[in-house]
Amino acid sequence: MRTLLAAAVAALSLIASAAGPALAFCGFYVGRADSSLFNEASQVILVRDGERMTITMLNDYRGELKDFALVVPVPVVLNRDDVGVVSKFVFDRLDVFSSPRLVRYFDESPCENPRVYAAPPPPASASPGYSRRNLGVTVEQSFTVGEYDIVILSANDSDGLETWLTSNGYKIPQGASAALKPYIVQGLKFFVAKVNLGEHAKRGTQFLRPLQFSFESPRFMLPVRLGMINGNNAPQDLIVYTLTRKGRVETTNYRTVKIPTDIDVPSFLAKPEDFKAFYKTMFERLAVAEGYRAVFTEHFWDMSWCDPCAADPLNADELREAGVFWIPPDRTEQQPPRRMKWAPGGDAKVMLTRLHLRYTRASLPEDLAFQETDDRTLFQARYVMREPWSGDIKECPAAQTYFEGVAMRQRADADRLSKLTGWKVEDILKRYTWKSPVIPGHDPANSGMRQ
Repeated sequence: MRTLLAAAVAALSLIASAAGPALAFCGFYVGRADSSLFNEASQVILVRDGERMTITMLNDYRGELKDFALVVPVPVVLNRDDVGVVSKFVFDRLDVFSSPRLVRYFDESPCENPRVYAAPPPPASASPGYSRRNLGVTVEQSFTVGEYDIVILSANDSDGLETWLTSNGYKIPQGASAALKPYIVQGLKFFVAKVNLGEHAKRGTQFLRPLQFSFESPRFMLPVRLGMINGNNAPQDLIVYTLTRKGRVETTNYRTVKIPTDIDVPSFLAKPEDFKAFYKTMFERLAVAEGYRAVFTEHFWDMSWCDPCAADPLNADELREAGVFWIPPDRTEQQPPRRMKWAPGGDAKVMLTRLHLRYTRASLPEDLAFQETDDRTLFQARYVMREPWSGDIKECPAAQTYFEGVAMRQRADADRLSKLTGWKVEDILKRYTWKSPVIPGHDPANSGMRQ
C-alpha cells in the first residue's frame, strides 16, 4: 500500500544514438512502447509560458483511500480558482501520441529500381517538544475540489510541519521532516490534499482523477526529491510531458540525452510483446550506463500534426484540459472527440517534449530544473523494420545483388540489436523468419542468415 509521498508524490511532488530526419519520417506505424511498460512509473504534465505554470499530476495510488495524502511544495498560496481536477484521458492521449514507436517499410523491387542494398552503419552509440499551539504551521487556505480536500500550508519548521500533518490525520512516513526542510528554507508553501470520502462516494468510481493547479513562478523546476522518502532506493520512472510555445525542453542540472532513434531493427519485433521487451531492455541499459542520472528525451513534436501517427494530436479542447492556457477553445460545433488538427495561429503554437527519467534516491541529489530552448528540431523515438522484396532471384540481374545486400543488412540489424539490448546475436538470428534465396557462390552463413 502506498501512503503519502508514495506513488502520488513520488510521481508528482512538484513545482513546477543517432538523430533521425528533421522533418517527415513517413512509413507505416506498427506499434508503440507506452508508459505501462514501466513499473512505478509516475506521469506529470508540465505547462509553461513565461512565468505561468500549470501542473497536472496523475495519482496512481493503490490502497485505502482514507490513507491517501499528497504534499506538494508550491511557491505561492493557491486559491480555489487555481486548482481543479481533470480526466485521466488526457494523460492517455499524450502517452499514446508521444510513445516510442515501431514503423515498417517495404523494399521496392530491385528490378524496377536497381540499387545495392548494403548494410546501414551502426548507430552512435512526530517529534517531541512541540505542542499543537507552537508548531509554526499556518493554514493559508482550505477548500474542496472534486473528491479532494485541499489545504495550503506555510511552515517555519520542518519538525513542526511533520507533527501538524500527523496530528491532523495525514498518513506520512515517519521522519519526513528531513525531506520537508529544504523547501521550508526556500520559503515555499505546501499544497496538501487528501480524499474527501463522501464526495468520492458520490462519483461511484474507484479511481482518483488527476489534480491540476496553476501559479506564477520564475523557477521552472520539479521537486522530485520529496517523493523519495517512502522509497527503498529501488529505481523509479518519471515521465514528464512538457507543453510550451517555442522549443524543446531540457534539464539544466542533469544531462539531457536523446534516446537512440531512427534505427533499423529485425522484423520479428513487429510482435507487440517483442517490441516492448526490446525498448524496456534498451532503456534500462541506457539508464544504468548513465548511473540513473540522465534525463532521456523520447519525443519532441509540434502538436498540430504527426508522422508517423501513433495517435492523432490532441485537439484544442484536450490541450486546454491538459492546462494549455494560451489557445482558444475549439468552437467547431459537433466536433468529433479526436480531430487530426486544430489549426493553431502563430501565437497558439504548442510544442510537446516527452522526458523520461529513471532514478534512485542516491542518483538524484537535486530536484529537476528545466529550461525551454530555441531548438525546434523534431524528434521521436522511432525504430524501423524493412521488409524484403518478395520477388524471385531470377526475375532480373539486380535481384541477386539485392538479396546479398538484404542478408548483410539483416545481420547488421542483429548485431545492432545485440549491442542495444545485450541479447546474444545467435539468439536473435534464430528468430528471423525471412530466408535468403539460394544464391550461387554466396554463403548465407557468412551473412548470418539461415537457410
